[in-house]
Amino acid sequence: MLAGLGFRQFQTSKIRTSIFVHTSRTVSGNPHCHSASDLEALVLGQYRNGKFRHLLHAAISDPSFLLAACRNLSPDETPLSSDSIARVIALEDLSLDLRAGRFDVESSCVKIFPSRKKGSSLVLPKLDLKIVIEAVRMVLEIIYEKRFATFAYGGRPKMGRHTALRYLRSSVENPNWWFRVVLRKQVLDICRLKTVLAEKIDDDELIGVIERLFTSEAVVVELGGLDLGRGLPQESSLNAILVNIYFHGLDLELQGIRAQIHCGNPRFRGLDKVEDSQIFHKPIRVYALRYLDEVLIATSGSKLLTIDIKTSILKYVENKMDLKVDKLNTSIHSAVYENISFLGMEIQAVSPLVFHPPLSEKAMRAKKKHLKQVEAKASELKNARETRRKKLGMKILKHVFKKLKRAGELKIDFHAEGEIREVFRTWAEEVVAEYLKSKEECLHWHRLLTSSEFLSLKGIREQLPESLIDAYDQFQEKLDKYFMPGRTSKQLDENEMKEKDEERRYAKRTVQDLTELCIRVNAPVELVRRAVKLAGFTNSMGRPRPIKLLMCLDDSDIIKWYAGIGRRWLDFYCCCRNFRMVKTVVSYHLRFSCLLTLAEKHESTKKQAIRHYSKDLKVIDENGVDEIHFATEKEIRMMGDRNLADPSPVDGAISMTLVRLAVNDNLSFCLVHFCQSTDTILYRVRLLQNRLNVDPSNEEKWVPGMAAIHEALNRKCLPLCEKHATDLFLGKICLQDLDCTSSLNVD
Repeated sequence: MLAGLGFRQFQTSKIRTSIFVHTSRTVSGNPHCHSASDLEALVLGQYRNGKFRHLLHAAISDPSFLLAACRNLSPDETPLSSDSIARVIALEDLSLDLRAGRFDVESSCVKIFPSRKKGSSLVLPKLDLKIVIEAVRMVLEIIYEKRFATFAYGGRPKMGRHTALRYLRSSVENPNWWFRVVLRKQVLDICRLKTVLAEKIDDDELIGVIERLFTSEAVVVELGGLDLGRGLPQESSLNAILVNIYFHGLDLELQGIRAQIHCGNPRFRGLDKVEDSQIFHKPIRVYALRYLDEVLIATSGSKLLTIDIKTSILKYVENKMDLKVDKLNTSIHSAVYENISFLGMEIQAVSPLVFHPPLSEKAMRAKKKHLKQVEAKASELKNARETRRKKLGMKILKHVFKKLKRAGELKIDFHAEGEIREVFRTWAEEVVAEYLKSKEECLHWHRLLTSSEFLSLKGIREQLPESLIDAYDQFQEKLDKYFMPGRTSKQLDENEMKEKDEERRYAKRTVQDLTELCIRVNAPVELVRRAVKLAGFTNSMGRPRPIKLLMCLDDSDIIKWYAGIGRRWLDFYCCCRNFRMVKTVVSYHLRFSCLLTLAEKHESTKKQAIRHYSKDLKVIDENGVDEIHFATEKEIRMMGDRNLADPSPVDGAISMTLVRLAVNDNLSFCLVHFCQSTDTILYRVRLLQNRLNVDPSNEEKWVPGMAAIHEALNRKCLPLCEKHATDLFLGKICLQDLDCTSSLNVD
């Protein structure tokens, strides 16, 4: 719950629930900061007779709760102090207005008009309303988070896109048919939402505030569109939790369908534990996955069963949820022969052979050649080692014979007998161990040394001394120990066992390739290339080209803008099977487009730009230290599926360009929430759809599935400090972290 509320480095404290009803103050009049567990206890303490009551008065209007909401809104890693928040907004006055019912939602909204006459306007909330919205989201999350289904992703802590795709790949087994529930573009019905909220919440004032948020258009939830979960300014932080609450009934319906089918098709116990079992039992299973308003249903049964499931689900969505379904796109597809688009990825059921394909003839020849080279190198080292030992031994013997011949005795100043003995013993052991590896030689010497066994005769042994007999018996024991044919056959049996194990594993892998299906997740190659071309990174031939609109920026800002887009692409598609293609787009197209833009700006060639900035796009800061913002080629090669976060798509970054104005505005504060810096730089927002004069809803001219920032923000000027401008370029923050209602209109 701590991660879901977004708290950073809070210290937990044991405080009784009863004190939360009263407003907590410090000596200076600022509200106390309570831990996440205390805030959760404050909300859960309002549960009476099966419903939550008086949430607005007891929880949302509490200054400590509003303080936690302010810290959630701050994009900075370090938590804000109460004094820094008090300089921006008076939480005590906001708390009193909420409790007294004087808070006006409509007056806390600003309507932003577009730059063109035929454009649509956008209503955005001010900072005080954003704080209230965040407090409402926190309360709803505490109430509903533990009630959501396990297959419901999006807008939840540690339940993002990558986690959903990992569940899809690890849990979905042998799907035959699947379909998506595609909704038409429509606004969430507030009347139906109020009915769903009233099932758990008995607070007319809180539900009234949510209703006024919808009527004032401060919160607009558009289902079937592309604005959910993408970090765009027209999306509110309350949208995700409201969508999950609205679709919770559908999740329960899916759970009921799954339980009914699974009970009728039980799995045999203990069958999977028998490795050599020739029985393949695959019970019918139904899998469901929902990310906000995107729903995917997969079955391992027949198509008739899938049709029945689809019919019951669409009936529930249309009749119980009052939603319009796009039945043309809500069609059943074969999981094996057709791929389906989900969460911006292309998924398909494939054989496990696709993930571990057999070596080609060329690869096998290369492997054999490599093994031969390794054996030849080992033989060369062995021969060289034996040659050195032979030379060293001959030198030692010559030296000893020379001393004995001249003086009649060997006199040395130090005792080297132990060291020499150890050296020769090591050499002897290595030679013997190497010799015993040859099984044929062992068998040959065993036959020669045991061919005459006259000393084993009783009459002969009685006539010989005991010392000789004991020496002979010990010799026979050593001979049987090292040259016994049984030992050789045992090692041969071990080799045969290894071969049989390898054959068994190969047979098992072959059976799995023929009987099992896995989920492959791929990045949409054509859509990525189309987005690269639409944004101007490449020309009609698919080669990198410069973007002249960026030439008015500093060199570091140009590199940061490219780096932000590249890192977002890498983070978003790192879980895909064809991630190498995305790496190529970032490492080649974006990198060289950036170099060409820098070369065009300074009227130089590409080689000169590479010589100056290097391929890693290094820039020197004010202190003379090299900075690298763009992912290096080594970092890109090392990237993979190790992320379980919910990365924002590249839509907001690639469709927006910030153009720096020649005049600095030192009179305006930075627009990032709770930033008090007045040393700001003015940046003008230039949207891609306005530059190209393209309607984002037209899929023929726009990239299908790629969202766009609302056109009302086009050509608006944003005063930003240097730190937050860098964060916005690099994609660490988005326009949701800015108070866009205070944007400037500069001609």
